[in-house]
Formats: sequence, C-alpha cells, structure tokens
Amino acid sequence: MELTSDALVNSLLALGAAALITTLWIWPRLARQRPLPVLARIGLLTVTQASVLAVLALSVNNSFGFYTSWDDLLNPGGTKLALTSNENHKGGAPASDALIQPTNEGGLETVHDLPKGPPEEVGKVESVKVTGKETGLSDQMFVYLPPEYFDPKLALVRFPVLVAVAGFPGTTLNLVKDLPVIQTVADLQKNGKMPPTIVVLTRPTIAPPRNTECVDVPGGPRVESWFVRDIPEALRSTYRIGRAANSWGVFGYSTGGSCALRLAMRYPNVYGTTAGLHADFTVHEDQFTGGSLFGGDKALAQQSDLGWRLQNNPAPALSMLVVSTRKEADYPQTVQFVEQAQQVAAANPQFRVESLYLDDGGHNFDSWVRELPASLEWLGAHLG
Repeated sequence: MELTSDALVNSLLALGAAALITTLWIWPRLARQRPLPVLARIGLLTVTQASVLAVLALSVNNSFGFYTSWDDLLNPGGTKLALTSNENHKGGAPASDALIQPTNEGGLETVHDLPKGPPEEVGKVESVKVTGKETGLSDQMFVYLPPEYFDPKLALVRFPVLVAVAGFPGTTLNLVKDLPVIQTVADLQKNGKMPPTIVVLTRPTIAPPRNTECVDVPGGPRVESWFVRDIPEALRSTYRIGRAANSWGVFGYSTGGSCALRLAMRYPNVYGTTAGLHADFTVHEDQFTGGSLFGGDKALAQQSDLGWRLQNNPAPALSMLVVSTRKEADYPQTVQFVEQAQQVAAANPQFRVESLYLDDGGHNFDSWVRELPASLEWLGAHLG
C-alpha cells in the first residue's frame, strides 16, 4: 500500500481497534504477575499505542505532505540518472536512465473531477518521477498535456509550459485536490481564455521535512538549481516544450508563490513570466527552515530579497503578477513592493508588473481558489 493511501490509514485504524478490543477482552486473564502474562500485557499495549501513533503520523503527513511515497521517506533525494532524449513524447516505455519516469506515486487515483475522455479531446495527466541531472535531487510531479499536444497536425509544435509550485508543507496533490489547477486550466483552454499550455505541478519541499524556501543552501540541498536547471532540462528531454524564457512561466501560492517570484526575478532567462499568490518578498528563516539557509552570508540573503534586488540590480526582462487580498496581514508590505516594482518598471519597459487584490479573504485555499482563474488567464496571456 502507498504511504499516502487511505487504505493504509484504515488498515492501521482497524489494527488499533482490534488491539484495543483484544486488550479489554483478555486483560483479566493476564492479571497474574508471571513473566508470560506481563510480556503479553506489554505486547498488547505496544501494538495499540503503535497503531494509534502510526495513524496520527500518517494523518499529519497526508495533511502536510512531508513525504509522498515510501521511497521518499526511506530514500530521500533519490539517485542521479543520465539524460535520455524522448523529444516527441510518442509513448512507450522510457529508457531506464531517463530523467523522467512514470510513477504511481502522488495519489492521482483519489482525484475524481479531472476531465475524462481520450487525450486528444480532454488532454492527459501523467504522474512522473523527475530526477535532476545536476543536483541529483528527485521528486514526484504531475504533468498536464493539453488536447492539442496529441493532434498529429501539431506534432512539431513546441508548447509553452507553466510550472505550479505548492505551498509549504504541501504535495503536488494539493494542486489538484485543494487548488484545482488542472481542472481550471482545462476549463479556461476549452473556453478560449488560455492558450494550450503544458502544466507541471510540483512542490517546494524537495528535502522533506525542511523548508528550503527554494534556495541553494550552502552545503545543503540545491533547490534553486533544481528549479532553474534540473526541471527545465528534464522536461525538455521528454516533452515538446518551448526553449525560450518567454515560453516558461512559474507561479504558486504561499511559499510556492514566494519561490515563483524569486526564481523568476533571479533567473528571468529561465522563467519569463511569473505570478505569486500571497507571496513573501524576503526569505523568512525559522524552525521550519532548520535555521539559517544562507550560512550567515548576508550577501546571499540580500540576493534573495526581492525589494533589495529592485533597488540594487538591473530590472529583469520579466512579466510579473502579484496577487493577494486586502485583509492579508502583510497586505501593506505587498502594496509597498508592488509600488516599488511598478516604479522600476516605468523606466524599464522589459519589466512589467501588475497586481490583483480581493477585497476579503485570508491566507487559505478559499482565497487561492477564487484567485486562481484570473491568475491563470493572466499567465496564459503573457506566455509566449
């Protein structure tokens, strides 16, 4: 059974219940102070408590998405593989050393509202394991291929790609079940409000349970390199995807939104379009980041401070959308950053900044779901 499956949780619940009933039933028979009855009592209590703790641990993991599979839990980081080209993605089994491999991980079978039908009519969602050629990191992702991808007349066409990043802690499944990215993209494309786009769903927690804020940690996980080098290279090795930066967009919510804005501002030659929903503009270091992410290097920390970058670095060639609500706790800081960015953009036409604010709502999925259609429509309009 998969680590995140309901069947595993239900099995452990049944085991715990059975152990509790058994304990209550035979406890009087084990009341004697002899070695065997004492050991039996200890065994029953151990099974009961272990089952309860396991259910609690699985429930927390399924809610926050620290680990998505047994391999993720027991073998974090995975193994480093070599690049194998499969440019036209015509199907068939990939080479054993391909950077992208199909997988049953992720829990896609628990989602019941995805478009149903043949790929050439509704598109296709694939669950894949992506391995980084440079960093050696690996993680499970979902890839949505639009119906046009399967049109023989477009067999030589490269499609724009949008990388969606979940919050922390979170899994790729959050981007389907809690924030219906694929469902909304399919609806927008069907109604002509978004061009045919390949959408890649991922998460920032590549080194669980640590929150790396998508930066390269000195002496630690190189998560920024994973997003700006490994993911693009792996995707291009398998799918027909545009190579220019204006064909690539990245967006996310919460920590994923912070990652999206930061990755695009630092690497506009990789991601030419970005949107951040309820994002932060500086890297916050706390107990979840495991202390300092920059090893005390103030220069490194400044480079990840988006306000500092606007003041001290050349304006990037980038289209940016900042999304939030007027009830968010950090709404004043968001407005301040947007105003600062728009002042820079006024003197630099290659840098375009827009904002979208809801009148109400907080830092939660209710707000992000309401903001999603307009954000995706904006992203689609700015992707090459």
